[in-house]
Amino acid sequence: MNLMKTSLFAYGFRSNFFLAGVAAMLLVPVWAASFVFGTSIGSGWPPTLWHAHEMLFGFIAVAIAGFMLTAVPSWTGQKGFAGRPLVALAAVWLSARLLIATSSLWPQWVPALADLAFLPFLATLVMLPLLRSKNRNTALLVVLSALWLTNLAFHVGLTRLDVPFARHSLLVGIDIVLVLVTVIGGRIVPAFTTAALRQRGIEGDLKSRTALTGASIVAMVGIVVTDMFWEESRAAGWVAGAAAAFQCARLLQWRTRHTLRQPIVWILHLAYAWLPLGLALKAAALLGGYAIAAFWMHALTIGAISTMIIGVMTRAALGHTGRPLVVDPLITVAYVLLMVAALVRVFGFSLLKLSYPLVITWAAIFWTTSFALFVGVYTPILWNPRADGMPG
Repeated sequence: MNLMKTSLFAYGFRSNFFLAGVAAMLLVPVWAASFVFGTSIGSGWPPTLWHAHEMLFGFIAVAIAGFMLTAVPSWTGQKGFAGRPLVALAAVWLSARLLIATSSLWPQWVPALADLAFLPFLATLVMLPLLRSKNRNTALLVVLSALWLTNLAFHVGLTRLDVPFARHSLLVGIDIVLVLVTVIGGRIVPAFTTAALRQRGIEGDLKSRTALTGASIVAMVGIVVTDMFWEESRAAGWVAGAAAAFQCARLLQWRTRHTLRQPIVWILHLAYAWLPLGLALKAAALLGGYAIAAFWMHALTIGAISTMIIGVMTRAALGHTGRPLVVDPLITVAYVLLMVAALVRVFGFSLLKLSYPLVITWAAIFWTTSFALFVGVYTPILWNPRADGMPG
């Protein structure tokens, strides 16, 4: 099949959201099978590092690419990305995944070079329209650069066989993504909620207080700094606690209870709610050593980041293909399954008293089924032309 004759590369979100869904659907069960049954993942990397890296720079990074390549044309009023640049970006991403999956066959620098090419390629695509229009979102290039530096540090650590340094680099990378969730989520959650409420005849814009928005962002940047230099310290715990308070206060402005009839909206609120919860658990773990908070990282990665990703992907794909902003009932099931996956992964060991292998198994089953539903429902949407016949 000639991919160029499909609509998969007709707009920035299409190929990247498809790849994000497929990556999420495949990467987690491979990791779970490795952890529970001892099956080989194929890569020469330590399995835990492989899992963490591929979720961040495989799944999350390509989802970020889909968002940015769709948002930048909207922000700048310039032509959207399509065709050969998207094919090339997808090829870079896929080559990195394949080389990392078979890294034992190559010199270390070969998969590293392929992997490190993706974010600079993405930044190059979005940089010119942002700079040309002097858009306020140009600062996001700094976020992409910082995220790339954590990936570079990871590969340096891996080359030196310094597992703690490589793991620490991934922690900082996740923190940077959480800053992105705070900035972008803080815009789209109230904006999409306002639009949904107006459709129901409920008037009134939802706007965050400027001071609270600034405090939330500064606190999240503070988490990046404390985790970079004082990982797992009491200072990191106090900053996480302060950030949790700011993020919770921010969410309370957005009238969440009015969204409960609309899955395409409440999923964004749910994703953002995991942010203060995960940060509060982090504070509890670092300051008090509470067992219930031991898996705070997955509250942030599955709960906040991944749930926000599936919420944005399912909405953007409908809106940008000329379809009504109402998700298929199977996608509502996918939302619920992802929430259950997060709950099991974070609290299954401490509250449900499941063995750790069972926690991994059940969380992986719920996660994988969730993203399998996404891929099943959205593959025709992402591969086929717009429903309204418009280009893109």
